[in-house]
Amino acid sequence: MTTLVQLSDVHFGGEDVAATDAAVAFVQEHRPDLVLITGDLTLNGLPREFQAAKAWLNRLPNPRLVTPGNHDTPYWNLLLRALTPFARYHRYIGASEGQGMDNSAVSARAINTARGAQPRPDWSKGAIDLDLCRTTVADLNNAAHGALKVVACHHPLVEALDTPVTGGVHRGEDAACILAKGGADLILTGHVHNPFASALNVGDGRTYAVGAGTLSVRLRGTPAGFNCISADAQTITVTAMGWSGSHFEPYRTWALPRRAAPGG
Repeated sequence: MTTLVQLSDVHFGGEDVAATDAAVAFVQEHRPDLVLITGDLTLNGLPREFQAAKAWLNRLPNPRLVTPGNHDTPYWNLLLRALTPFARYHRYIGASEGQGMDNSAVSARAINTARGAQPRPDWSKGAIDLDLCRTTVADLNNAAHGALKVVACHHPLVEALDTPVTGGVHRGEDAACILAKGGADLILTGHVHNPFASALNVGDGRTYAVGAGTLSVRLRGTPAGFNCISADAQTITVTAMGWSGSHFEPYRTWALPRRAAPGG
């Protein structure tokens, strides 16, 4: 059984303090095969917010994979956001592109969909590099036999139903098609602050878009939370954990049929 925990949209500077601490305790207790954090560690990309995010990340067990979100740029400093959008992220958190992790249970790659500036009014929407998607597919094709193939980014590549905000990713549908036809099992995202799981309507229908909730106070109709994911040879189970105010409990669960491993 492969186990993952997906945390997202903590928004230090606007975090739910009790929930963020409880999430760390949960992960420390359960020790998944991989912890993924899908962006928006900070609220406004301020140094003090990144310092808090770094300290929180250091409490999480390894291995872990982190990718930035649009709030991880200098949100109110237009010049820095346009010219060096991820300099603070690099200083406090690490690389914003090229992160990956491979073991016998899971092969994962992160793709940065956040941008500091774009030629459109809402710069907070996402964009994705299709060549990077193709490189990601090639990397995942080298995964160990039976390993879960995971892509992590901040913005949903294909719009989720019944969410109050959109990812608006430039080239998102093309990227989803490349990743699905390339055999990715999961595309994990944040941004919308509401958990979801659905099959992409491309490829063999066995690539799933999965979104996590938020660990901040910026709620959008669902409780603060994160995703627990488990996978065996037949099924990927996604459980959105919701914060009750004192503890996490299952909020919603999806059972997703898994594609057969080649030769399996």
